[in-house]
Amino acid sequence: MDCLISAARIVTGPRGRHLTDGAVLVQGGTITAVGPEPAVEARTPRHLPRFAFPGATVLPGLIDAHVHLAFDAGPDPVAGLRETDDAELILGMADRAARLLGSGVTTVRDLGDRGALAVRLRAEISGGLRPGPRILAACTPLTGQRGHCWFLGGEVHGADGIRAAVRRNAELGADVIKVMATGGGITKDGPPSWQAQFTPEEMRLVVAEASAAGLAVAAHAHGTEGIAAAVAAGVATIEHCTWMGRDGFDVREELVAAIVARGIRVCPAASPDWRGFARRFGPERAEEMFDRLRWMRERGVRFIAGTDAGVPRAVFDDFVSSLEFFEHIGFTPAEVVDLATTETAQALGLAEDTGLLRPGYRADLLVVDGNPLEDLQALRAVRLVVSAGRHHLPRTRPGDVSARQRP
Repeated sequence: MDCLISAARIVTGPRGRHLTDGAVLVQGGTITAVGPEPAVEARTPRHLPRFAFPGATVLPGLIDAHVHLAFDAGPDPVAGLRETDDAELILGMADRAARLLGSGVTTVRDLGDRGALAVRLRAEISGGLRPGPRILAACTPLTGQRGHCWFLGGEVHGADGIRAAVRRNAELGADVIKVMATGGGITKDGPPSWQAQFTPEEMRLVVAEASAAGLAVAAHAHGTEGIAAAVAAGVATIEHCTWMGRDGFDVREELVAAIVARGIRVCPAASPDWRGFARRFGPERAEEMFDRLRWMRERGVRFIAGTDAGVPRAVFDDFVSSLEFFEHIGFTPAEVVDLATTETAQALGLAEDTGLLRPGYRADLLVVDGNPLEDLQALRAVRLVVSAGRHHLPRTRPGDVSARQRP
């Protein structure tokens, strides 16, 4: 919907840069002007609607770099998936995508589904058939024999199996290749989370084959040996990065230095239920894990935002709770906003397209009451979400949107 949106604050760049009493002009699904409201108003065709949000903030749409739309976030999402046929599953995925959009998320990276259903949903959303964020799809994650998430259909064996799996995902329309470098918690009959599933040589083959297809690699890696293999291979992002060893945490300074030197981003994939996880895991052990992230940040590791939505208790409509985790480890609210917009856009290869409010960029934006640069709780007060120029009102109340049409 072409329109002019004005508000008390327009976030124009990283590190808290913003305009007061500014406006954004959206035309043809693209941002065509950003600036002081009178200047943008002067460029706006008379017939376009005007939406004014006094006291509110307009910022780029949020980006969740780690979701699983095929999982339902219930106590046993694996059983739920295996008991659901594709026709019913894609309806559930569509509902979860709509919930993400309603919370202000305009781009997601889906890191593993079944049968390329996320690619199908991506097309339906981009075609305007369903509401939802833009989806970057990984299709079926590569895993070992009966390895982590083997039930999604991505088991591979040997070099030929790896090449075939990467090529198959690329042919299906994948935007990124996901590899399970280690075991994981939701695969009850799989390897432990600390155990590596691929050799360093196999990980290099995954990255080389993906690169030949023009795709980056995201590596699920809890265990240190898997992290080491992922770093050596040159993956784009490491998911979780919890430094697990057989007998406890095994953090290696030289690996952290390599992550920084190679520009690899780390997605902790902090669940919206991270506080509950800390209670269940044990507060002291959890803080030890959180301290590793603080320590990594001090050494220059750059993080990106993701929720692991779909696994137990990681719901699709509470991105803010996940972002609060970064406050817990020392980020300011303005830094968290950067993390969930510009930083993650850069890591996903979208820096020239989204993550900023800038002319020529895709019209992905979020309007919230209050000032999230000072208080992240403002992100909960969603007034309007715009994704590729399409408007979405998560809730309506009298006075939610005041439109003024130039006479």
